[in-house]
Amino acid sequence: MSFRDLTACLPDWVEGFLADPDRVYASTEARMRLVVELSRLNVEHGTGGPFGAGVFETETGRLVAPGVNRVVPANCSIAHAEILAIAIAQQKLQSYDLGSEGMPAHELVTSTEPCAMCLGAIVWSGVRGLVCGAREEDAQRVGFDEGPKLPDWVGALEQRGIAVTRDVLREEARAVLVSYKETGGPVYNGRKSTR
Repeated sequence: MSFRDLTACLPDWVEGFLADPDRVYASTEARMRLVVELSRLNVEHGTGGPFGAGVFETETGRLVAPGVNRVVPANCSIAHAEILAIAIAQQKLQSYDLGSEGMPAHELVTSTEPCAMCLGAIVWSGVRGLVCGAREEDAQRVGFDEGPKLPDWVGALEQRGIAVTRDVLREEARAVLVSYKETGGPVYNGRKSTR
């Protein structure tokens, strides 16, 4: 699979966010505003679920790769915003490890805390930071099943050298989730364990 194949997974409107490769998102809030906007536009355009993400160079704030949720339109349960952003960044930079020696540090900024699958991908991706907007319980309130995660998943990431920041623009991120539910967006994989 090539970078071109992966970027084709994203809706056409996302290309506008890649138009200026030198644009800098200097603050954590500016990066989160971008990914919340990605999640909002994904809902508004009807191109996927209410989740957005981006891989950024930590020091410069340069966007390496955006991601939006494409589960329903792609008929692919792993097409989460975080997974697509990580995969596109790795293809673009030609490295399966975004923490490789000689490479600048990268962080993943995501509009909602990661589900169990995305949490695993974060560990293997090589990012050195994770910034989250809405909380897991915000996604669960609208019906999404985030899967089984370690009770102290934040501590587990930090033990692996991945800094975690939570609740950045949480209200704005949560509003996208609520809007998605209110407009009848499909809540896929909403099954919880029956045990």
